[in-house]
Amino acid sequence: MVQNLFSAFDDRVRSLDVLRGIAILAMVLSGVIPYGVLPAYMYHAQIPPPTHHFQPDLPGLTWVDLVFPFFLFALGAALPLALGRRLARGESPLRIAGQIGQRTLLLASFAIILQHIRPHVINPQPDRLTWLTALLGFVLLFPLYTRISKRIARKWRLLIRTAGWISMIALLGILHYPDGSGFSLYRSDIILVVLTNCIFFGGLLWLVTRNHPGLRLALLGFLLALRLTHDLGGASAWIWNFSPLPWIYRFSYLKYLFIVLPATVVGDLLAGALSRETDDPKEAHKRWMALSWFVPLFLVFCLVGLQNRWVWPTLIVTLVLAVIMVGMQPPIRTPWDKLYSYLLKFGLYWLLLGLVFEPFEGGIKKDHSTLSYYFVSAGLATLLLLSLMVWIDQKGGQKGWSLLIDAGQNPMIAYVGIANAIQPVFHLTRLQDLLVAITPTPWLGFLRALFLTFLLALLTRFFTRRRIFWRT
Repeated sequence: MVQNLFSAFDDRVRSLDVLRGIAILAMVLSGVIPYGVLPAYMYHAQIPPPTHHFQPDLPGLTWVDLVFPFFLFALGAALPLALGRRLARGESPLRIAGQIGQRTLLLASFAIILQHIRPHVINPQPDRLTWLTALLGFVLLFPLYTRISKRIARKWRLLIRTAGWISMIALLGILHYPDGSGFSLYRSDIILVVLTNCIFFGGLLWLVTRNHPGLRLALLGFLLALRLTHDLGGASAWIWNFSPLPWIYRFSYLKYLFIVLPATVVGDLLAGALSRETDDPKEAHKRWMALSWFVPLFLVFCLVGLQNRWVWPTLIVTLVLAVIMVGMQPPIRTPWDKLYSYLLKFGLYWLLLGLVFEPFEGGIKKDHSTLSYYFVSAGLATLLLLSLMVWIDQKGGQKGWSLLIDAGQNPMIAYVGIANAIQPVFHLTRLQDLLVAITPTPWLGFLRALFLTFLLALLTRFFTRRRIFWRT
């Protein structure tokens, strides 16, 4: 996610870029599909059509519910690769901790600024001035967050940054919102706020436990205890509710470490395999290719089963398929065979754990998120990464994945691009009216959303290919 700190992957681990690209583009797609007219599985399970009123007691799981945890998982898996590389270059843990703090502040500022320049936040019924303001905000994000080449003199880099911040502060100072208020630290993008907390605490916890991954997973036991007992008062309640900076930090955000910390163990395994083999991974054994195709079926089966509330059949069939998949593994002959075997078992463990937890807390839910949701998401993300590694991280295996790779390497531009670039241009040029007119039905509306997401992928590719990255 973070260009300098969290995206320094070896060229042979493009599967992480693809996983992140899938997550960020699917996240954007879910926000632009027509509301109220498509089947329930096209929206968050707890915000069903046609009214989309939040129903916290409604269990279920849709593809929309998985995009955010998949993004978190990719973030967590990237930490050992990027931070481990810094350690290998001789940087001290204290220096790296300071860099994690700096990046955290950048992402926190990004979360706040972005929410202030979103068109529908500025005006629920955007007019021409609103779209122009949103587009201006998009442009001003570049001098703030773009990684500027060190070939440019330091004084010019400082001038660009300073001019960018002065311009953005001026814009935020004159904006007013429907409730009559102006700038507020509490007006922030909640997804980015959660990511901010996960980057900071996930990064520091990995740094402290980098040689003891078992200890890192053991810490989840204490998080689980706090998660289960914070409503009972005492020390657990105090820790859970302690929030010295409520505009950016709440302990409850750390519940997503149930996804991030297992992902860091996957990152440890990836780093270990890379360190033991210098050449490109050999072509995957045919059995791994066959097993990799089980995963999309697994994913669809789990979504259908959990959304339709076929809980026990889903668990039983998953258990049977898990036994078959483990039994189908080829002999362990290379570090990559060993890695694939670990990932398969690791993913199946978390998936089955989540399915066993499913009846707890009234069934699986994204909001308010349940333990089952964390574990099922972590398991499915691990298995999907395994499949992507088999498909992509082979010699010549990146063909056909370039749009997703580019989006995965530049996710923040992708995250912002629809609302603050593509939609403003379409509205200002009246292309939006034409597009809506030729896609009037629900499923044509979905195709319209796919088209806009495709344009976003192309826009992101444009910047990625020119080495223009936002370092948030």
